[in-house]
Amino acid sequence: MESTTSVAGQGTYNYKVVRQFAIMTIVWGVVGMAVGVFIAAQLAWPWLNNIIDVPYFTFGRLRPLHTNAVIFAFGGSALFATSYYIVQRTCHVRLFSDKLAAFTFWGWQTVIVAAAITLPLGFTSSKEYAELEWPIDILITVVWVAYAIVFFGTVLKRRISHIYVANWFFAAFIITIALLHIFNNLAVPVSMFKSYSAYAGVQDAMVQWWYGHNAVGFFLTAAFLGMMYYFIPKQAERPVYSYRLSIVHFWALVFTYIWAGPHHLHYTALPDWTQSLGMVMSLILLAPSWGGMINGIMTLSGAWEKLRSDPILRFLIVAVSFYGMSTFEGPMMAIKTVNALSHYTDWTVGHVHSGALGWVAMITFGSMYYLIPRLYGRTLHSLKLVEYHFWLSTIGVVLYITSMWVSGIMQGLMWRAVNTDGTLTYSFVESVQAMHPYYVIRWLGGLLFLIGMLIMAYNIFRTVTSPEKGEVNDKIPEPIH
Repeated sequence: MESTTSVAGQGTYNYKVVRQFAIMTIVWGVVGMAVGVFIAAQLAWPWLNNIIDVPYFTFGRLRPLHTNAVIFAFGGSALFATSYYIVQRTCHVRLFSDKLAAFTFWGWQTVIVAAAITLPLGFTSSKEYAELEWPIDILITVVWVAYAIVFFGTVLKRRISHIYVANWFFAAFIITIALLHIFNNLAVPVSMFKSYSAYAGVQDAMVQWWYGHNAVGFFLTAAFLGMMYYFIPKQAERPVYSYRLSIVHFWALVFTYIWAGPHHLHYTALPDWTQSLGMVMSLILLAPSWGGMINGIMTLSGAWEKLRSDPILRFLIVAVSFYGMSTFEGPMMAIKTVNALSHYTDWTVGHVHSGALGWVAMITFGSMYYLIPRLYGRTLHSLKLVEYHFWLSTIGVVLYITSMWVSGIMQGLMWRAVNTDGTLTYSFVESVQAMHPYYVIRWLGGLLFLIGMLIMAYNIFRTVTSPEKGEVNDKIPEPIH
């Protein structure tokens, strides 16, 4: 363990690694969303798959690159940045080890670059959100262990007895993602870039969706709730609405989420009781999810007028609103009779992106707008540009998810429509043809969202390169007795 006197001097936080992850959050956000817009265009205009006569830029190769870039590169970098910042500020101590923290940054960027190389080349385990092959999986494990040591080591040496609720969410995310990653990626290597899963058949599917849904539940939900519980009270300058509710929210969420994975496997070879368990737990999940949403939004009690003039706060609150909407829609889609219509359709794509764009991306934007100027001791370059970014993002998300809802429900109805003699009313090709205008609208929504991301990148660049310097609040306060 390193003393607090190293690197930045006595009585200061380690902001260097936070700055690095925060900047890479913006960089990978632009990259991941650009790939997403391109593959959305490929679905709307399939000839784009053949614009270059090589396989590396086809939809099948780029789609896993997009998901890995936006989840693990953009989202992951944001979580490293915010968790390192929050754990230091709320525990009143410097990070446990500067060297291990630096290792997590460079190790995580190495993982991302390795993914960007291997996935277009076609090296994949073919597991959703876990496509990376075994050498990269091992590196992820090593980086994650280092992350856990830094985070929990910092909590253990805290100078105040209380552990703020955001740190509980980050802790659950770190522990659960470690378990999910290790057990889902157990495999037998047959070459440097090829392995076969240790599981087979329906067991492999069950383990995969235990991982897949809980990657959503802990990586993309619990961890970002840690952001919500810190940055909304800070930006609103109000205390958390109910600290008691935040504790109930935490324990109910982490207990229930872990059981919900089987709802991805309705009407498959998975035993019916397992499917039903996944459905019931998904329905129960609505209560803690909405408890968290209410807690986040009601933190603005007595300060609602700030939404008129503060686009950063608007990002944070609208993100929580999308969280509430997505966590209502998810349990509803887990009901077997609803799932019979929605499964394998674009409705699922709309649901995923209402959470990914509306919740994850927008809470990240608000958090980064709060965090980065303070890390660099500068005033944000332009609040007006944040306003433009907010409206582009909001309109983009609405276009995206509504087009996918309409497309998805239409798909489900067309696929199950039958004539009086029992034959299918529509061919599959007819359903694809009917989806085309909605795919164009989806691409337009994604494009607007990407333009907003580019505006943010410009705004942040102008902020951090501004010659006008201010005070960086990196002093560790005296412990509260």
